Amino acid sequence: MAYKDVYEGWKNDPEGFWMDAAQAIDWDEAPKQALFDKGENLYEWFADAKVNTCWNAVDRHVEAGRGEQTAIIYDSPITHTKREISYVELRNRVANLAGALRAKGIEKGDRVIIYMPMIPEALEAMLACARLGAVHSVVFGGFASNELAVRIDDAKPKAIIAASCGLEPGRVVHYKPLLDGAIDLSEHKPDFCVIFQREQEVAELTPGRDVNWHGFQYGVEPAECVPVEGNHPAYILYTSGTTGQPKGVIRHTAGQLVALNWTMKNLYNVEPGDVFWAASDVGWVVGHSYICYGPLIHGNTTIVFEGKPVGTPDAGTFWRVISEHNVKSFFTAPTAFRAVKREDPTGEYVKKYDLSCLKQVYLAGERADPDTIVWAQEQLQVPVVDHWWQTETGWSIAANPIGIEELPIKLGSPTVPMPGYQVEILDDAGHPVEAGTLGAIAIKLPLPPGTLPTLWNAEERFKKSYLNTFPGYYETGDAGMMDEDGYVYIMARTDDVINVAGHRLSTGGMEEVLAGHPDVAECAVIGVTDQLKGQMPVGFLCLNAGTDRDHADVVKEVVKLVREKIGPVAAFKLAVVVDRLPKTRSGKILRGTMVNIADSTPYKMPATIDDPAILDEIKEALQTIGYAKG
Repeated sequence: MAYKDVYEGWKNDPEGFWMDAAQAIDWDEAPKQALFDKGENLYEWFADAKVNTCWNAVDRHVEAGRGEQTAIIYDSPITHTKREISYVELRNRVANLAGALRAKGIEKGDRVIIYMPMIPEALEAMLACARLGAVHSVVFGGFASNELAVRIDDAKPKAIIAASCGLEPGRVVHYKPLLDGAIDLSEHKPDFCVIFQREQEVAELTPGRDVNWHGFQYGVEPAECVPVEGNHPAYILYTSGTTGQPKGVIRHTAGQLVALNWTMKNLYNVEPGDVFWAASDVGWVVGHSYICYGPLIHGNTTIVFEGKPVGTPDAGTFWRVISEHNVKSFFTAPTAFRAVKREDPTGEYVKKYDLSCLKQVYLAGERADPDTIVWAQEQLQVPVVDHWWQTETGWSIAANPIGIEELPIKLGSPTVPMPGYQVEILDDAGHPVEAGTLGAIAIKLPLPPGTLPTLWNAEERFKKSYLNTFPGYYETGDAGMMDEDGYVYIMARTDDVINVAGHRLSTGGMEEVLAGHPDVAECAVIGVTDQLKGQMPVGFLCLNAGTDRDHADVVKEVVKLVREKIGPVAAFKLAVVVDRLPKTRSGKILRGTMVNIADSTPYKMPATIDDPAILDEIKEALQTIGYAKG
């Protein structure tokens, strides 16, 4: 069947389409109705059903005779550990952990915060919560005490499950002091904390509050799966809000099961039993959807990788893991590939491994510049697919649905909208614009199953953030366009569209040109305040390893390139060479913070920043060209 037929099939009968997809799920009580309209542009999917996520992700595969299949492969180049956990072993471990949580009073609807590194126990904690109908909120391991405290006060967890430490190349991240600090700062106090002691650092337990992961499971009765309503929240995942108060995105149980299961074959082109690897972290949405839930619900083998794309030990780590564990579909962030490309531009490490098992690669998390995609295509000789989604949507808005039909790849585009998403490009007044015109990207309501129905305890904020700007639409916060073939182009966050002398220009378009320069490994463009033109673009360039050319020459060449490819209208005259760009731990470039530094306006240190020292380097670089004077 062709993509067009599938998409049209959805458009003609959206509810029938999702009821059909729902048949792949094991229901305690099957849904009789797909969509529930609650009024005021609020919707829920399969709300009349009863179901359990853990049953669908674990137990049913055991019941179907596939218990010996590997569910989780743990690969940690940092600790030199490799381990496989079968579905039957996973079921037993999760049932025991859930039984121990239940014995300490955790039941359906209670919140549990999970603060863990990339170890299998993080997935076991998520699944144990799902088994009981408890609502988990995973907070990225190693987040600062203050940020963790804000989330504790918002979610009000009955328990917190944490590890004693996390590991980065060459250092131990002490989780327990961060956790203790957060509980001291928060008004809400958890009843108890479960601490998984890692051998790299054994933490001191607080008497009366903390219990040992293994010790508290001793002698407990394993827990059965508790059926929950289709609209019962599976989890809360906090995404940084512009106000500094994080937004708690929630995911309803039934919609997530149906949507994620549908994507595994149709989007990622894997069959049950195939190995799927998303190189992300459980603290991000990718970790929820595609390290934990999606692959396990579909009966795949998922990989939990504790390492980095370079430096653990080298730029060949990704290829080793793919080759060793027989990965069929691989998902990572463009920034990871750029790091690998910078260390190994000619792909010497790629040649060391047999990658014949790999059939397709997916990139998401930020715009994938054409240069990175072309490099990956040439090195790996498989389709390299950029696809676009958000924490809020939980799965892909636009993608290349290789499991349905492999569509031609257009560089710079995450391809086409997926069933469930009617994507439209709107002008400021909310009117659709013609093909090829830059505008705000919005999605006609209702959103499909698996997307956010609202925010945790913040319905008014949900409406204000996503629904009020364009009535009848979900506002994505991204700017871009659509071409005549229906391909979507994400050019920037709406905040990153800059206005140069009355011309609306996309910083993403300029970044694409800079990235095409042979010496540039990675780049970013921001708009800085200019008295005459309103805003002016400034480029930041990270050069390939081993490039020893004069920086001024490279800057001259990229300025000339932008003039040739975008035109004088871009007014692109300023660029600086820097060692690295400030990023969040998930790899997103902190462009907004860079703008604040350039304009000398106050800003709050981003909680998710990978290394705060980089901001000083950026400030110094900007000062060399006359900005960041404060």
